[in-house]
Amino acid sequence: MRQRYILALDQGTTTSRALLFDRAGMVQGQAQRRLTLHHPQPGWVEADGEDIFESQRQAALACLNEAGVPPTAVCALGMANQRETTLLWERGSGRLVAPAIIWQCRRSTEIAQRWRRLGLQSRIRALTGLTLDPYFSATKLSWLLETRPDLRRSAEAGELAFGTVDTFLIYRLTGGKDHVTDVSNASRTAFFNLETLAWDDELLTAMNIPRALLPRVGDSAGNLAVADSAWFGQELPVASVIGDQQAALFGQQCYAPGLAKCTLGTGAFILGYGGGRPGPTVQGLIQTVAWRRQGEGAVYAWEGSTFTAGALLEWLTHELGLLARPEDADNLATAVPDTADLVVVPAFSGLGSPYWDPTARGLWIGLTAATTRQHVVRAALEAIAFQVTDVVRSMAVGAGQAFRELRIDGGVSQSNFLAQFLADILGLPVVRPRMPEATARGAAFLAGLASGLWPALADLPAPDESDRFVPHMRSDEVERRYARWQAAVARARGWATEGGEVR
Repeated sequence: MRQRYILALDQGTTTSRALLFDRAGMVQGQAQRRLTLHHPQPGWVEADGEDIFESQRQAALACLNEAGVPPTAVCALGMANQRETTLLWERGSGRLVAPAIIWQCRRSTEIAQRWRRLGLQSRIRALTGLTLDPYFSATKLSWLLETRPDLRRSAEAGELAFGTVDTFLIYRLTGGKDHVTDVSNASRTAFFNLETLAWDDELLTAMNIPRALLPRVGDSAGNLAVADSAWFGQELPVASVIGDQQAALFGQQCYAPGLAKCTLGTGAFILGYGGGRPGPTVQGLIQTVAWRRQGEGAVYAWEGSTFTAGALLEWLTHELGLLARPEDADNLATAVPDTADLVVVPAFSGLGSPYWDPTARGLWIGLTAATTRQHVVRAALEAIAFQVTDVVRSMAVGAGQAFRELRIDGGVSQSNFLAQFLADILGLPVVRPRMPEATARGAAFLAGLASGLWPALADLPAPDESDRFVPHMRSDEVERRYARWQAAVARARGWATEGGEVR
């Protein structure tokens, strides 16, 4: 086959990346571009949508250039993207009419609280599998329409288009020909029905969101769109589109019950394979569409999301100056035997699963005059592990089965201290592939299956070599440390009132 590569686009919160995969599943080229986030007010996070597109375009071209591979050798594009981030643009011109509201942003907290008072929480939970939280796209889109009456008028007139990042990138890549998303990204909006796999009219009416804004919903792998020749010198089919966390689940080859993955990036996102039907409601967890391949039924997943993981190490580096770079965290953490009873709760954007408390705020408790920089860094890494443990314990109950292991990926997964501590606190083996690009790998695998590079699941390259961390900590010590964590979380919750004032 002359066309023997898949170009995977991995558009993340702080970087846009592109990786070129060959038929053996090996990376033959990669490039990335940084993306600047803006914080115009406390709790607000936004980006320039033009920067999102341009950084991704540049990364893709640089990747092909580095590999020395012409576009004619590329079978298809596969796309994974940060989820929930909300964009709004003019249908005719493609011009963005507002900044991209990033998934971490809490500006729509008041809308979520108002909807809760109106009783929408139970309906959102029943119909979408999600909880009512500013994290999801619905409140962000509603905020744009409420604060900008001109946008609401244009939206109702059919002049505007809404999309998550995948939809906006495809719109631009196709020159405005395709306004489309896939089921995995649609399931992150809080107005997509998990059973019918369609936009839910009851919720759209209750939220006062015009249906005319919404994209067509397609498969995660199939004939989705075609990128215009203006971008790569020739047309390229877009053969997969999938939310980044679902992509990592596929890339980690979690295709059976008892398998779960955790992507440790800006946040920590834990997904467990859920099968071909939505499961029962479980306190603190959400359900999501994992993927749907053309001609097949949807696959579902349990999910728990924590908002601050790698972002905590970035904050220690760039705001507090405790690290020269995030990668130095292990050296400091292992320089002390413990945290000297310091506990960190990194609730910078509230708490996600299993608490779902947008009023929680970050907390450091146990500080004394003897607390050192090493203690702070170690406590930060332990906090990431404790947050993951909160979710995995809830997920094990909800799934009704014990997990065999936890597969980790993402930049922060390269911390050996974190991987070992996570295994200890979970009491489970933690497996880390030597090639940590599970998100891009999942998008590439789906695109390769859709385009025929791999005829079937059984033909996908086998999992690469992995590092395996096994638990060593005594169970009584695990429970003692976990109880201290839970006590600290209880003190961090409910700090901000509805008006943003301190209790």
